[in-house]
Amino acid sequence: MSHDFIDDLRWRGLIADVTKESELRAHLAAAPRTAYVGFDPTADSLHVGSLLPLLVLRRLQLAGHRPVVLIGGGTGLIGDPSGKLGERTLNPEHQVAEWADRLRAQVSRFVDFSGGAAVLADNYEWLAKLQMIPFLRDVGKHFSLGSMLAKESVRSRMGRTDEGISYTEFSYQILQAYDYLALLERHDCTLQLGGSDQWGNITAGVELIRRMTGRPAFGLTMPLVTKADGGKFGKTESDTVWLDEKRTSPYEMYQFWLNTADEDVPAFLKYFTFLGRREIADLLGAMAETPEKREAQRVLAREVTALVHGEAKELEAEEISRAFFSGDVESLTELQLADACRAMPTTSLRREELAQMRVADLLTRVGLADSKKRARELLADGAIYLNGRKMGPQDAAVGPEGALFGRFIILRRGRRTYHAGLLE
Repeated sequence: MSHDFIDDLRWRGLIADVTKESELRAHLAAAPRTAYVGFDPTADSLHVGSLLPLLVLRRLQLAGHRPVVLIGGGTGLIGDPSGKLGERTLNPEHQVAEWADRLRAQVSRFVDFSGGAAVLADNYEWLAKLQMIPFLRDVGKHFSLGSMLAKESVRSRMGRTDEGISYTEFSYQILQAYDYLALLERHDCTLQLGGSDQWGNITAGVELIRRMTGRPAFGLTMPLVTKADGGKFGKTESDTVWLDEKRTSPYEMYQFWLNTADEDVPAFLKYFTFLGRREIADLLGAMAETPEKREAQRVLAREVTALVHGEAKELEAEEISRAFFSGDVESLTELQLADACRAMPTTSLRREELAQMRVADLLTRVGLADSKKRARELLADGAIYLNGRKMGPQDAAVGPEGALFGRFIILRRGRRTYHAGLLE
């Protein structure tokens, strides 16, 4: 069963680097093992970039092993330099503690903690108790300055003329290595998982454990998720895609995945769903034959939104999406419309200006047409919908009385370009 875990990660493209793979396979096959991923509380919510390691922990648990989710209540006060061009902002201790509490609640959606099947830990528990002199004598002596300087996260910052790296962030790799040692001692944890930017920190922990205990320890990193067009994964035009529904609604989450480019679908289905090889192959085959149906994107959106927010909220997100696609916008509730507007560009409109406005004026006002001439062409082509209704070639008046719930004017240009006018 444990061999299936590594094989499944390989097939899904989820292994960037691994220490001593053959030995790790044997180690996992011999008995149920414990593995961890750490998350520093740098905000009050995790984002979709955190999904990959969370779902790998879930895969590990389904393979019969025990996951540890480590919340970095201690390291979050320091700041990881990995992948950063400059120093992180040092947040107040009370703020980091509050964020850590919120992250604890979020991760329970992805990992089963019942009956001790998984462990939730916070490194503030041991890092806050460290004393400088004993720590430097017992732990610091195992880190050579040369190897620390050779880490990519440090070397890239050292070479910058505008901003280097502080000793605070330079020490991060020692603290993360110590976390691994602490989890080994407390929970018999022998595998650390993380993104590929964590490889240097992870191997530092493996080496520290070898030097101080002589026990086997392993590391495995996942690739950083990229998009085929070179855009940054996990970002929309307006904001980061968060796992907290107060920051990113279930409908916004659904739309994020529904809008996945065809080129990214094969990797994302493997990365972010628990669909098997045959199911994914069938979806990709259907996508190749009828890409315009976007069935693979719909399944991707359905699967991930249900994982993050639960089936009930995923079904509601689908209901909103279907209403917009079919033009039945008026069937939605006020709350559903408010959620939908969060996922599209919006323009604030005064009631008095709307009273004097025709559709062509509105299209130029919100930026769906760059001129009135172009707006009239779009109307003549039947490309404009207002609150789900197709507009004819006549340049009709709009008026505030047509706003849904007295608040919303939903415009659509073509098949998938939406804009919301919000009445003040």
